[in-house]
Amino acid sequence: MHAGKLVFSQVIDHLPMHTFRRYVRRYQGDRYTKSFSCLDQYLCMAFAQLAYRESLRDIEACLRAQKDKLYHMGIRGAVSRTTLADANERRDWRIYADFAQALIRIARPLYADQDLGLDLDHTVYALDASTIDLCLSIFPWALFRSTKSAVKLHTLLDLRGNIPTFIHISDGKLHDVNVLDILAPEPAAFYIMDRGYVDFQRLFRLNTAGAFFVIRAKSNTQYQRRYSHPVDPASGVKVDQTIVLTGVGTQNDYPQPLRRIKYYDPQTGKTFNFLTNHFAMPAHTVADLYRYRWQVELFFKWIKQHLRIKTFFGTSENAVKSQIWIAVSVYVLIAIIKKRLQLDANLYTILQILSLTLFEKSPLEQILTVTDCKIQDCESTSQLNLFDNLTGQ
Repeated sequence: MHAGKLVFSQVIDHLPMHTFRRYVRRYQGDRYTKSFSCLDQYLCMAFAQLAYRESLRDIEACLRAQKDKLYHMGIRGAVSRTTLADANERRDWRIYADFAQALIRIARPLYADQDLGLDLDHTVYALDASTIDLCLSIFPWALFRSTKSAVKLHTLLDLRGNIPTFIHISDGKLHDVNVLDILAPEPAAFYIMDRGYVDFQRLFRLNTAGAFFVIRAKSNTQYQRRYSHPVDPASGVKVDQTIVLTGVGTQNDYPQPLRRIKYYDPQTGKTFNFLTNHFAMPAHTVADLYRYRWQVELFFKWIKQHLRIKTFFGTSENAVKSQIWIAVSVYVLIAIIKKRLQLDANLYTILQILSLTLFEKSPLEQILTVTDCKIQDCESTSQLNLFDNLTGQ
């Protein structure tokens, strides 16, 4: 793959270009295009992600400084900030959304055998949402509050590999729980959710579809105990009960029994109440599953810190969605490369190395094989250590 290629080109070689061209044709992305194609746009935006560029002017200056190498990077059109801005405004964002989903379908089997540390063969997902604040006067379409705008990134994360399998981008007003109406439940899979997703009618829909859930209960949940099961207090589990809901409306929304587990976490000194529709697994495993939900929180922090979505290269809904989906595709691409090259370095380290070596011609595997070198993020070392410990990446 090397053969004197630029590092950037070696990274791009891992992309299924035939798939990308199929999506461009599907949405007629290159219709009326004379010189700057959808592929040129994607490569420029991917470069911005990998090289940590902050603005269109930044992208233009860097690429023009290496104009003799653009052809070898796969960029055929002339790079200018006006051309790139126009492409971000006009090229259908669904091209990049579908392409990111295609990369996700490639990445998930690569991480399917990753051990979660739990005696569990089921697929485990964490569902959560993250808000990206925007300026109301510049992004009036992304309504959130009377004084500001925002977009929400609703993400379903496969905890084996931390690969996002479902992403929905909405304005800030969409409540988190409404995403359950869009999500297609996977039978026998576990969905780990926080209290924001407590809606028993929607949870019963998951149950009917054959999926399992673990969710943190609200303090005002009304229920009646049916059975109490023996527990091991040393494990932190204080209560393991079979209950039925008795609240006005909730008993009709979820007419079947639920399992309630009360767990004390000695590390934080907090007590948690969990609800699940799985009655066979050990009670402490339910608590362990919920602990893994924090991986989706760390995924959001990682995405915001290390991919370029803090500042947007356009103000329209199309430009914002295009940039987010391209950022996600770059994240998944690096995850694919990590597995294909069997790299020990975590994703953060890989991105840091790539940001400095994109225009070099060394073999990719050689550059990314880190020995006797530790790279730390001075701004949030504890978060990255936690991320690395949980994912094993």
